[in-house]
Amino acid sequence: MKTLGLIGGTSYHSTIEYYRAINERVSESIGSDQNPTLLLYSVNIELMRSGDQKRIKESYLEISKKLIEMGAEGIIICANTPHMVYEYVQPQITVPILHIAASIGHYAKRNGMKSLGLLGTKPTVKMGFIASYLEQNFQITTVLPAEDHIDRVHHYISKELTQGKFTEEAKSYFLNQMDELEKKGADAMILGCTELPQLIQSKDTDHQLIDTTDLHITSAVDFILER
Repeated sequence: MKTLGLIGGTSYHSTIEYYRAINERVSESIGSDQNPTLLLYSVNIELMRSGDQKRIKESYLEISKKLIEMGAEGIIICANTPHMVYEYVQPQITVPILHIAASIGHYAKRNGMKSLGLLGTKPTVKMGFIASYLEQNFQITTVLPAEDHIDRVHHYISKELTQGKFTEEAKSYFLNQMDELEKKGADAMILGCTELPQLIQSKDTDHQLIDTTDLHITSAVDFILER
């Protein structure tokens, strides 16, 4: 098995899900008496909330190099928003970063999806690192929330979901946003915040949901097992 380095902490709720699910799924393949070798670096969520792009990028590069020095043969970032650092960090390290948008793109292609609604933090939506990756590598169009809703989407994620608060009010709001994205042509909905799948499951809606956490974890397991 390959050794995978995990960068987590944004938030720790999603990091727990990554760590738990990767161990469980690998053990299902190799036997419950074994587990994969994982290196976990948990970042203070304050780093991402600072909005200091230079500091964020340099920190993720430094962390990635530390994990590689410890034996990581690949890196996975346990959240959507920190993938903003990918284009800065990847060229400067010697192992692959498993991009979350690659997991999304492969899934969408397999299922004939060509236009995806995106729900996520303000940086995820506005900076375009998910949308551009999907367009460039998979020719998939991304549909975004209306400009006057982006801040409210971000508020629910940053002030509630990442702090472990999951309310019916937030669920209703996100379901309404999915309806609006469908009207704009979205075939399916990217749950582009690692905590969103904890708030909304397929039983809650008729919309096709793309659980980025689940897909990304599957990519991690495939990497570890060299599938």
